[in-house]
Order: sequence, then structure tokens, then C-alpha cells
Amino acid sequence: MDWHIELPFNRESLLTLRAYDRIWLSGTLLVGRDQANKRLVQIITNGGMLPVSLTGQLLYYMGPAATPPQMAIGSCGPTTSARMDAYVPALMDHGLAATMGKGPRNQTVVESIVRHKGIYLAAFGGCGALYAKKVVVAEIIAFEDLGPEALYRLKVEEFPAIVAIDSLGSSVY
Repeated sequence: MDWHIELPFNRESLLTLRAYDRIWLSGTLLVGRDQANKRLVQIITNGGMLPVSLTGQLLYYMGPAATPPQMAIGSCGPTTSARMDAYVPALMDHGLAATMGKGPRNQTVVESIVRHKGIYLAAFGGCGALYAKKVVVAEIIAFEDLGPEALYRLKVEEFPAIVAIDSLGSSVY
């Protein structure tokens, strides 16, 4: 099935999505890789205040390339999601609705997705230039010292993905 979804997510809408569904995302999403995820979880562990609310948010695992003139962002294809598996349960406990990247997730992540009625989206490797054309605004919102691994907020229009793991735990993997 095909879906056009406005971000951040309405939790109820996640319950209707199923593995293999094609979706086009519009709105705002968060971007963070290894170091940004690690810092977010450290803040949670230390009882600190997160730099952004995670409620209903999608966290895309990506590190952007240099931004060419007249573009909001450079090539922005997905990175391997398994590297962030250790961080997902804590982030979902704090409201994160979904993650997006490439490749399968471990059983702990699947259990967290089911417990929180979230989803995992697969972005297509090798499509970084296409994805860059779907980004209309890119801004660093935290951890600027991490360079391309900083925490970003993107505004996207019709950003394509596939539901890889749905809220029931069904998976394309």
C-alpha cells in the first residue's frame, strides 16, 4: 500500500502501516548517527534535558555530505542502522516513534518497536542525491561539535521510504 504521511507522526497512524508499505514523508524529521545517538542516551541516563522533544519523531540515520550551492543539504543517503541498535530502547522510552536507515535491526529493537507501537523505515542505499532533492531545509539543532554527526532537523517533501518493521513486529527482513 502507498501512504503520504505528515511528520512528526501521529501515533495512531503508525498502527495502520504494515511491512512493505511504501510511504512518502513530508514535514520535519531528526537526523543523527552514532555519536548523536550516544549523546542523547547519555543525557537521558544522566537525567538531563534533551535538546529536542522526541515525542512522535522520526530519527533518520544519516550523515550529510557537503552542501552544494542552491541546495538545502548535500547527498544524504542512509547509514547502517544496526550501529544504533543499543540506543533505540532508551530513545523510544522517551517518545521516539520511528527510526529510518538501512539494514535489519536486532531483536531488542524489534521488541522496543512493538512495545512502543513504533516503526522502522528502510531508506534506499545509493539514493543520497535523490534524497537531497527532497530536503527543503536542513539545520543543526544540537551537538554542532560533531560536524556531520551533529543532530539535525530536516524539513522534507515527499521523501520515499519503505516500512521495514511495523508496529506488530512484522519485518521485510
